Amino acid sequence: MERSLVYVLDPIAPSAVATLRQSCDVVDHDDKRKGRWLEDADGVIVRTSKIPRDMIAAAQRLKVIGKHGVGVDNIDLDAARDRGVAVINTPGANSNAVAELAVGLALAVARRIALLDRMLRDGAVTSPPPQGIELTGRTVGVVGMGGVGRRTAALFKAAFGSTILAYDPFAPPEAFAAADAERCASLDELLPRVDVLTLHIPLNRDTEKLIDARRLALMKRDAMVLNLSRGGVVDETALHDALTNGTIAGAATDVFVQEPPPAGHPLLRLPGFVATPHIGAATAESMERMGMGVVGGVVTLLGGGTPDHRVV
Repeated sequence: MERSLVYVLDPIAPSAVATLRQSCDVVDHDDKRKGRWLEDADGVIVRTSKIPRDMIAAAQRLKVIGKHGVGVDNIDLDAARDRGVAVINTPGANSNAVAELAVGLALAVARRIALLDRMLRDGAVTSPPPQGIELTGRTVGVVGMGGVGRRTAALFKAAFGSTILAYDPFAPPEAFAAADAERCASLDELLPRVDVLTLHIPLNRDTEKLIDARRLALMKRDAMVLNLSRGGVVDETALHDALTNGTIAGAATDVFVQEPPPAGHPLLRLPGFVATPHIGAATAESMERMGMGVVGGVVTLLGGGTPDHRVV
């Protein structure tokens, strides 16, 4: 029986590639043949590589696209659906890693950690240095109650005794109950009540620039915004204006519209802003879980089975 051919277009855990080789022929991300995947790939595995409509149309043998991670905005899902190409992902595998980063970014904003680190390295520490705030007892608003949102809520509650408010029109009631979260009927209801807003939602037509100037103006002046979803969910210009004008006190993001952002990006010049380069899921443990998960799904589908997490 002919073995399926799978191209791994982005780096994944070596153990996952080794597992994939047990069932399929593999062209790894560093193989010079990688660029030929349109000709003969039965499956591809991606992290951030874009798979647009024209590629899906050209890849006549393609049966499955495996997304290492949760967000699938780099894949043209409509084109995959039109061609009958399956798309799978790995929800839950990176939840803890992203949630831990959300807590870390919140602390970085609250205690001015990045600013104070830069001041210390530059020999520019003032006396007294800038003051921070404590997170204990603060109200946290979670937008998106999937695996990442629920885990983020749990960590804030365990670490700081946070009151959790949550908004997600698609999540079942048990998701809110499990997080001991008050379900808000609308985002506009949630925003004025929270000290920390943390975003964990996909980027699509409905969520693009969901957090805009109008919604930022609804928030408390001492509140902070954390974006660990996708850059386009927050209007970056509006966020810059809100931080500059004191509409909100601080913000942190792991994601930008353009990645990596240019060195002169206006947000990177602001003292109340903290950023990381889309590394929410980049822990050794999470990479292992996502790698094994996406490989397992691809192998299952190519073998005629039903994968656990099929998007299309």
